[in-house]
Amino acid sequence: MAGRIRQADVDEVKARTNIADIIGERVALKSAGVGALKGLCPFHDERSPSFNVRPQAGFYHCFGCGESGDVYSFLRNIDHVSFTEAVERLAGRIGYTLHYEDGGAAPETSGRTRLYAANAAAAEFFRGQLATPEAGTARAFLGGRGFDAGAAAHFGVGYAPKGWSGMLDALTAQGFSREELTTAGLVSQGQRGVYDRFRGRVVWPIRDVTGQVLGFGARRLYDDDQGPKYLNTPETPIYKKAQVLYGLDLAKRDISRDHRVVVVEGYTDVMACHLAGVGTAIATCGTAFGSDHITMLRRVMGDDSTAGEVVFTFDPDAAGQKAALRAFAEAKRFNAQTYVAKGPEGLDPCDLRLARGDGAVRTLIDAKVPMVEFVIDQRISGYDLASVEGRVGALRAAAPVVAELRDPLLQPEYVRVLARRLGLDTEDVRREVERAARGGRTPSRTAPAAGASPDGEPVVRVTVATLPRAPEVALERDALMGFLQFGHRLDPALRSRALSLPFRHPALEAVRAAVADAPDLDRLGWAGDAVSAVREPYRSLAAELLTAVFPARDDEHAVASTTDLARRLIERALDRDKAELLGAIQRVSPDSEQGRGIRLRLRELDIERQRLHADE
Repeated sequence: MAGRIRQADVDEVKARTNIADIIGERVALKSAGVGALKGLCPFHDERSPSFNVRPQAGFYHCFGCGESGDVYSFLRNIDHVSFTEAVERLAGRIGYTLHYEDGGAAPETSGRTRLYAANAAAAEFFRGQLATPEAGTARAFLGGRGFDAGAAAHFGVGYAPKGWSGMLDALTAQGFSREELTTAGLVSQGQRGVYDRFRGRVVWPIRDVTGQVLGFGARRLYDDDQGPKYLNTPETPIYKKAQVLYGLDLAKRDISRDHRVVVVEGYTDVMACHLAGVGTAIATCGTAFGSDHITMLRRVMGDDSTAGEVVFTFDPDAAGQKAALRAFAEAKRFNAQTYVAKGPEGLDPCDLRLARGDGAVRTLIDAKVPMVEFVIDQRISGYDLASVEGRVGALRAAAPVVAELRDPLLQPEYVRVLARRLGLDTEDVRREVERAARGGRTPSRTAPAAGASPDGEPVVRVTVATLPRAPEVALERDALMGFLQFGHRLDPALRSRALSLPFRHPALEAVRAAVADAPDLDRLGWAGDAVSAVREPYRSLAAELLTAVFPARDDEHAVASTTDLARRLIERALDRDKAELLGAIQRVSPDSEQGRGIRLRLRELDIERQRLHADE
């Protein structure tokens, strides 16, 4: 039986991996000072970014929820994999061959990893089947919607053959068990035994933001298929339809760059948008657009201001309008502005591209209207605005929409918009909006703040923000921040001497002791290990100090500032020793042996202080 991965390999893989690349696949990161990046935390929902990443240290920390760690802990927490799997995944990413203790081979992978592997194998199988003679109907279907072989390959589109167990036989031959394939949602159990879930259908792989295949969506092709028009993978340990967005893996870079996302209704709409030059298009997978989708998109967009845009496209039928109203209820959780794009003559992006070309799809998105206006129009559409009763009823139906607007500049503007729509006096509309705001306000249940227990009881957690505002504490805080972030670039002797001096604040003293005991400050990841060694309840404080923005213009100034802070710590200790000696000399005879020893030590302290600043 294989042993553990050799520690040298664990360290080497981490050293060769840029943590910002791994986290950046899920979170839009922006510069946040010298050597620091910041984004919206992937571990809790927040409106302003408090998740800091320090690539040089290979460490992250959220100032909101307190989550912190290295690249391995990030993968373990975000993808729910074991430590071994996290190391193996990163090793595979960089092409590094791992070695195991006792010369053993790689241990058996966990169930989740096998599910990912099974889905990847199934995606390859389906892609290969698209080129077979039987798949002519599937190729014709795609061609009829404007997608050639290149488009199919780009999106990984495949074909599930009609047979009972074509994929099942192919994957069992590769070593996957029927139990694994059942858990992955690739096969089903019936009276006649286990059979392929997808048969005789065009198949789209559904991937997570990093490109791993989680499941599939499949469209019916043949009249004798009694199943639903679209059939998706069922809920599995890795596929949760409320937490996946089709096309996000392909769209994430454009979304992060443009701070815009286009939400369409189907797989072919996503393909049409991308091929038409709208590379920010994504779609839900068999479920309504919900809060989990918003959380995912906000992290990818970097949705920390109102500069972003979210554009929804909906079918003009009743179902599409109902979906728009549901989306509006959720979309208020975006910081970005939300819009609705309505196709001419009710055409969705795929049909519009077929009928009028790529330019028409781009025009559709550019001709968007604010979602608030769209919803207002939906609310008042059923009323007879030619009658007084109809206008009053429409006002009461639409006023809550305007009342819910958070932006204090937008709300009065939409009061005027609604007044114009209804032909009513602006003051009457404003009073009704205010009444709706008072009457519709209900207490909301909020999650406990970071540092609070689920039942709301506060949990004591020392943070940078809660440290006393005293000069002595500020010196110790800033010095530790510099040591953790730039300590490897300081003069070793100066650094060692400064870190050997006890700190006055107990929480900062706990961090100092762990940093002072760190063995090799030239090794990548040493600071993260030092943070992990800090005793509780001060470990989170140490993580904050490692990832906080250091007040300096660039790396060189940060190193110079940290060097100065180290000197000030030593100088503080020298001054404290001198003050004690000056007090002691008052209590002894100047000519005594003890008095002469104190004067000698005072001269040594003065010389030491001069040497300390000699190299400045």
